Amino acid sequence: MSALRWGTLTLLALGYCIALVYGQLSLPVIITFGLLIMAGICVRHFRHIAVRAFGHGLFIALAVGLAVHWLPGFFSARVITGVRLTPEAAPYSMYLHLDKPLIGVWVVLACPWAFTALTWRRGLGVGMAILPLIAVTCLTTAISMGLVSWAPKWPEQSALWVLNNLLLVTLTEELLFRGYIQGGLSRLLHRVPGHQTLALLVASALFGCAHLGAGWQWTILAGMAGVGYGLAWRYGGLPAAVITHFGLNLAHFSLFTYPLFDH
Repeated sequence: MSALRWGTLTLLALGYCIALVYGQLSLPVIITFGLLIMAGICVRHFRHIAVRAFGHGLFIALAVGLAVHWLPGFFSARVITGVRLTPEAAPYSMYLHLDKPLIGVWVVLACPWAFTALTWRRGLGVGMAILPLIAVTCLTTAISMGLVSWAPKWPEQSALWVLNNLLLVTLTEELLFRGYIQGGLSRLLHRVPGHQTLALLVASALFGCAHLGAGWQWTILAGMAGVGYGLAWRYGGLPAAVITHFGLNLAHFSLFTYPLFDH
């Protein structure tokens, strides 16, 4: 296993341990773990296309269930409850979810192709180059939509927010949407002209749709951000995508109304 994959798995394990301290598990999680293992075996250890397709289909179904917290046995701890981070902001609550990080763990172990052969230095450079562009674009658009305004702050909950957002949210989402979906589609459609651009756009659209529950404005903003994350992943690999994604989230949290105005 490459150093990048080991490092990613270590970060996910760290985040999972942090969440485990606050959350709880019950017996039904054994079923989920077993199905994830089955999906991984089908993808990694069988060459028959039908078996591999079944493995990917099973993983996708489990990933949806884990992402929306439908699967039983996971109890997420609420560590921030109804806090107004600034006077004009809507009340904000935060949970440490034990289920969602399993998506990232599976991608790390079952899909080595999700990790492009690029150095950490390249990833850092690409991420730091794209981050200002995507941050200005998305946050300016959010201001024009009347969702947020300039509101610099660093509340007492910041350290916990940073750990949760980096280790349990951003890293998992980038492994799924950029590593698995964008990377997988690039491999699947490699004979189609413009396959990398098509894969980037599909992954970005799906990332936007994943935010439908927050409203159409956030769907558009997430889709725009997804394009930036996808470009970062394409040219700088997973480190660049994580830097860009987390950097935008951190800028939103620390410098603007969070999560949005209390309309």
